[in-house]
Amino acid sequence: MSMHVSTPQRPRIDLYSDTITLPTAAMRTFMAEAPIGDEQKGEDPSVNELTAMAAELLGKEAAVFLPSGTMCNEIALAVHSRPGDEILADATAHIINYEVGGPAALSGINVRALEGERGVFTAEQFRAAIRTASRYAPATTGVVIEQTSNAGGGTVWPLERIEEITSIARERGMWTHMDGARLLNASVASGIPARTYADHFDSVFIDLSKGLGAPVGGILAGTKEFIDSAWRLKQRWGGAMRQAGVIASAGVYALRHHVDRLAEDHANARLLATELAKIEGLEIHPEHVETNIVLFDVSATGLTAAEFAERTIKDHGIRVSVFGPTTVRVVTHLNVTTEQIPEAVEAIAKVTTSGRAAA
Repeated sequence: MSMHVSTPQRPRIDLYSDTITLPTAAMRTFMAEAPIGDEQKGEDPSVNELTAMAAELLGKEAAVFLPSGTMCNEIALAVHSRPGDEILADATAHIINYEVGGPAALSGINVRALEGERGVFTAEQFRAAIRTASRYAPATTGVVIEQTSNAGGGTVWPLERIEEITSIARERGMWTHMDGARLLNASVASGIPARTYADHFDSVFIDLSKGLGAPVGGILAGTKEFIDSAWRLKQRWGGAMRQAGVIASAGVYALRHHVDRLAEDHANARLLATELAKIEGLEIHPEHVETNIVLFDVSATGLTAAEFAERTIKDHGIRVSVFGPTTVRVVTHLNVTTEQIPEAVEAIAKVTTSGRAAA
């Protein structure tokens, strides 16, 4: 007997994350026509083209294509570290909050959280957190900077701050890694080339499946020696693939066609934040919106963030993200048009008004 499984209907406007983007028709065609081979043997032309493009973009000797950004981060930490090491990152960092304890489970390392402002800590905080050498304390061996800071609200790390922190790290013999999941958002917003940011780090990765609109994958870059070590962990942890050009080609297409258009997402996010700020009952700071992420607090509505999100999707077909007890996140991306912003604002206004009335 056959069983029919219904497919959930996509929201009318999906502001949940830039991870939900769908490949465009042109990208799908490009993927279907991509030359492929065995990537483990170095015989997949599309994978080879993608990694060469990424290495050039980031100013590194080599790069490796991996199934996810999380794998990019975890492999980088494992290559750089030894069990028992301690590394530093902002308290909002992806490696602390969204990688299922990976640093501890996979590499046996401790991540010490620094309380920065909107995901960005200071050079003074960093310097103070580096432990003095002691046989009793873990050695502070590395630092991870997330560009842009997701949980910070899409904050762009200033280049000057990066230079200060990585300079201190080099003085102390520490390694540096950039979680560059949204590095190209930062580059487009600031006008600073991605390789200028990446130049200050021993390793860096970029995500293909967020604002760039590819369906899957990330690229980790560094020295040839580093990438050789990364490949061994890619194999060990099940990230090695075969005819991976089918998906890697989407990354090639994205790097060619979808980087500059990130500016559209940023403009839509600013428009969204500006309009949401006009709604009585929402706490929001439009001046903090630097890229494609907008955070706002719904405490005054009498609703939790989860209740607020449930109403926007159930009553209006608008999906948002719960980012805290009363914090809601909305993210603009390839599949959100400028014309949809007023509609999303109207729906959020209705949920806010009804919540305040009931409260």
